[in-house]
Amino acid sequence: MIGSVLVVTGPAEATGKHGSSLKPVVTNLVSPRGVATYGGKIVYSVGDGSVYEAWANGKRIRKLGQVPGGFAPAIDTNKWGTTYALTGAGGEPGQPLPPGGATLYRLRPGKSPVKVADIGKYQLTDPDPYNLADSPTESNPFGVAALRDGTILVSDAANNDLLRVWPNGHIKTVARLKPRTVKVPTGLPPGSPPAGSSIPSEAVATSVTVGSDGYWYVGELRGFPATPGTSQIWRIKPGSYGAVCDPAKPYKGKCQRYADGYTSIVDLAGGPRGTLAVVELAKISWLKFELGGGTPVLGSLYLQYPGKHHKAGYKKELAKNMLLLPGGTAISRSGDIYVSSPLFGPGAIYKVKH
Repeated sequence: MIGSVLVVTGPAEATGKHGSSLKPVVTNLVSPRGVATYGGKIVYSVGDGSVYEAWANGKRIRKLGQVPGGFAPAIDTNKWGTTYALTGAGGEPGQPLPPGGATLYRLRPGKSPVKVADIGKYQLTDPDPYNLADSPTESNPFGVAALRDGTILVSDAANNDLLRVWPNGHIKTVARLKPRTVKVPTGLPPGSPPAGSSIPSEAVATSVTVGSDGYWYVGELRGFPATPGTSQIWRIKPGSYGAVCDPAKPYKGKCQRYADGYTSIVDLAGGPRGTLAVVELAKISWLKFELGGGTPVLGSLYLQYPGKHHKAGYKKELAKNMLLLPGGTAISRSGDIYVSSPLFGPGAIYKVKH
């Protein structure tokens, strides 16, 4: 059964060069991804769509529910202990959504998942005006954050936008992320644009979290050609609708650039004193990972500190060169950081010491 065993039977604790270490808390997982915390519990999702909660010592686990699988859902737990699970598109871009895909669910122990909102259906009426590839109404919800008022934020990696969802299923578009002009990296296959040439690249809004300042933060993966160092984090004023996150005018309006220079961001987590945990799927970029045929690839976990004038300050890499394709992260109220790895195959939820 997908779930866990005691920590003592899992991977040994690993320590990096700079004192940062990973302690396995929940092990024997298949394709772990989503991570959230509530009280003294860790909530996590795995590849068959199952969502569990574990007490922080890993010795007690219970299943919260299961949503359509194939890829682990994004998850978040609100202040009342209600967990939301968000399914994505599955399959190849442009294909019809699978049953139960692109949908937000509410989970309660011992009860069947409750469908909150059909994100894919909403996006059919909300086309991306800045779309560069595939259909402008394509949907692949990828990030979720539960707000204190009971509403839920959803970032859509295909529609390149941020949505706000109410418990009754009502949806409004908070912000749209515009493409960015990037330089084509080297090492792409024949037929690709010449290395060094400039082309527009979609934002791919994979992640969303709420900072300790109450603002909403959205992270980008960066579309083709997935140029390293071009993924941004945007800071959006709470309560906004119709905001535009524009890399050509990054400090104008209700959505402004907070941080730059990341690569293939897949998750964010807000922490105390303005910190953000930032997960990069692959240091070499998601595209280089895919072109490499799925060989083991290192990802990254950063702790991003705030700077002045609502912009990011310095960042610190945690567990450097110790994470294979990490998928999710969470920071508890006490400041403990958790990360899931790897996104594909046998993995675990780790507590990060730093």
